[in-house]
This record gives sequence, C-alpha cells and structure tokens, in this order.
Amino acid sequence: MSSILTNNSAMVALQTLKTINGDLGKTQQLISTGKHISSAKDNASVWAISKVMEADVKGFKGIANSLNLGESTVAVARQASETVTDLLTDIKGKVVAAQEGNVDRAKIQTDIDVLTDQIKSVVGAAQFNGLNMVKGTDDVNILASLDRSAGGVVASHITVARQDLTTSAGSYGGGGTSLSANASISDSATAISPTANYQDITLTFDASGTYDFTIGGNSISVAGDTDLATTTDAVVSAINALGLEGITASNESDVVRISSTRAFEAVDVTASASGGSAAVSAASATISQRAETITFSSGLVNDGDSYRVSLAGKNYDYIAGKGESFEDVVRGLKTAVDGGNVSGVTTKVEQDDSGNWTLQIDNDSAADLTGFAVTGENGGTASGGLFGLDNIDVTTDANAAAALGNIETLIGNSIDAAAAFGSAQGRIETQSDFVGKLTDALRSGIGALVDAEMEEASARLQALQVQQQLGVQSLSIANQAPQSILSLFR
Repeated sequence: MSSILTNNSAMVALQTLKTINGDLGKTQQLISTGKHISSAKDNASVWAISKVMEADVKGFKGIANSLNLGESTVAVARQASETVTDLLTDIKGKVVAAQEGNVDRAKIQTDIDVLTDQIKSVVGAAQFNGLNMVKGTDDVNILASLDRSAGGVVASHITVARQDLTTSAGSYGGGGTSLSANASISDSATAISPTANYQDITLTFDASGTYDFTIGGNSISVAGDTDLATTTDAVVSAINALGLEGITASNESDVVRISSTRAFEAVDVTASASGGSAAVSAASATISQRAETITFSSGLVNDGDSYRVSLAGKNYDYIAGKGESFEDVVRGLKTAVDGGNVSGVTTKVEQDDSGNWTLQIDNDSAADLTGFAVTGENGGTASGGLFGLDNIDVTTDANAAAALGNIETLIGNSIDAAAAFGSAQGRIETQSDFVGKLTDALRSGIGALVDAEMEEASARLQALQVQQQLGVQSLSIANQAPQSILSLFR
C-alpha cells in the first residue's frame, strides 16, 4: 500500500543515516582528540584508572625536580669534602716537614694556618639553595618516590646524613644523665706522675753462680764476683750497657732495681740464676708503662654524649655526633688534650685485647699533674668533624709529634664524609634514572588505555563517509517514492 502520510522507507533510511552520522561524529572526535576514551562517559572505569595514573605522572615530575635539587646539593657537599681532604693532605705534608728539627717551624705554622682558614672558607661556602650539608648533624630527607597501596599514597625519602666538617668544639652536655661509668682510669689515679716504674730483684749471692737477665728481649749474663755488692754492681752495669731507651738499672742496697720511663710500652723482665746457692727473688715480672690509661666501654654512643678529661685544673671535652663510636670519642679527647699544649704531656690511642678503646696520657714534666679525672654526661651539642684543626701546632718537637697523629684523624673524617656523600649521590642518581623510566612507563600505559589507533580510525572515517553518501542517496530515493502517486492523478 502506498501512502503520502507514512513513508516507511524514508524513516528506515533516515534512522540509518542518523546512525552513520553519529558514528562519523565519534570517529571525527577520536581523530581530533587522539583518544578513544576522552571522558568518563566513554568508559568510566578505564577513564578513572587513566586519571589516577596521570596524577602519578604529575607527582613523579615533581619528584624528579626534588631529586635533581637533592643531587645538586649532595654534589656540592661531596666536592667540598674532597677539597677539604686535599687541603688536609697539604697540611699533613707541612706537619711531616716539621718533624725535622732544622726547619723553620714558624713559617711552616704560618702555612698551616693559611690552609686552615681556606678549609673554613670551603666549608662555609658549600651550600646549594641555602642548604649546607657539611655543617651540623641533622639528617636531610630528599623526596624520592610515591608508594601507592590500598591504604593510599605515601611519600618515601632518601635520607642523607650531614657530615659536619666544622672545627666547632661543641658544648658539654647538660642532659642530667651521667655517663662517667663508661670510662675508667687504670689505677683510679687522681694525678699523673712523671716517676719511673720499676722492678726490684734481689740476688742470693754465690761466687760460683751465674745470673741471667732478659729485659725487653735483650739478655745479659753475669758471673758471681767476690761479694753480693760487687755482683749487684756488675749486673747493673751490664744492664745499663745495653743502652735500652728509657731503661736504667741501679743498685739499691744490694738490690737490682730496673726502672722504666717508657711512656706507652710495658717492659718484660725475666731473671734466673744457676750454680751453687745462687738464686733470684723474681723469675719474671712486667714493668708497666708510665702513662695512665683511660679505658672506655664498648657500648653505644649517642648524639650529644659528652666526655671530659680533667687535668691540671683544665677540662678537655669531646661531644659525640650521630653515628659515632667510642673510637671517635677517644680520638676526639686525644685531640683536645693535645691542643692544650700541656708541658710534658703526650697521648696515645689504642684498642686493648678486649676491643675497648683506650686513651693513654703520659707526663714527662718535672712534677705531678693533679686533678686527673674523667667524666661524662648526655645532652651536649656535637663537636665538629674537624675539631682540633685550630690547635694544630708544629712549633715544638712534642706538638709536631702530636700533630702528626691528629691530622691523620682529621683526614680520615673528611675522607669518610666524602665517601658518604659519594654513596648518597650515586643512590640519588640511580633513583632519578628509575623515576624517569617509571614516568615513561606510566605514560605508555596511559596511552595503551585511552589513545586511539589512528590507522583504524582513518580507515573507519573513510568507510563512514562512503556510508553517509549512500545513506543520503537512499533517503533521497525513499523521499521520491510518494512522487509516483501523483501520476495516478494526471
């Protein structure tokens, strides 16, 4: 049946054309935006995932900036530490030169003072964007990543420890907790005496006897003489003839007294006799070193732990920083005592058989040094890593000898600082590379989710354009169908 009121063919053609036009519009939008999911209505779940990932990409761009800033800051600190190490090495060369007695030590000291000022200048200038990592002890956190989990997003950091290369003496603790139990003096001495230590050996005389002595690995043998006094004098003379440094023998009322003024070395003595009734009162003995020994426990050292050696009315302090040990405390106290330039006083650092660190202090002056004590307390402000550099003095033999050991400690501290910064910089560089690659991977993942396949879109656009043309023609034909009814009325 034909009708001029209802054209079913036209309606079908029109609906088809509308569908084609809708698909064509979507394809044109896909081509213009480059995305097949450009809004939540296209695919809500995929769009949501892509937006979360896009937010992460934005965040990682900020992280990359943070890592670049942190890397630059650490690089400045590393360069400063390496420069300080070079300057300290130059100072060591000066100190070594000062060990000779026929050099102009005053001029050498002037050079050392100039190099010390240069080190302070380097440390003071080693900042980037206002942050100086070779001053103070507070750690620096550098934003390194965003860790996403079911519980949310958490920022993670790379913690870089400051390495204090100042010459600051710090400030003694006032935390109220005594640390004195961590240190003990060898014989609870309250004074350090210059008196030699000795061992007495009594001979049981026999003219047919032979008396053998070994002192510090050096041996003598003396045959019995006419009487005890003569034999004792002969033993004393034989011992003194060995020419052992710091070792002397004397006849104390027919008793052989072997004395030692060796500061940091004990001396083993063995004695024996043979023949007739000849005998000795002591077969073996050890003459202890003259220096007094402060032994520190092997426990932990906390930031701000303060230790003080008191001697001859003065206090010599060292305050530990983060990550330091009792070795650092002992070496710091040695530097402090050496810096006091007390006449006749020399020091030495050693680790005993139990693994405890010890500070040995010797007195080679004319009188006792009284007021000898060691105390400790928490809550101080840490000494700088180059504490004692200001007190390097090579103008005397004793000070030049002490400076040689102390400069080694300072060089070790600066090398440790440079190594720590180098490790931190390497870690930051690795994290920066990872963040860059991670960002690229995220972008690629977002593209896989929402980007359009342009080859497919191009082919589809051409097909839809052809379909549109055919749809228009079909609609035109369908609209012309009612025209044939007019012929019936002609």
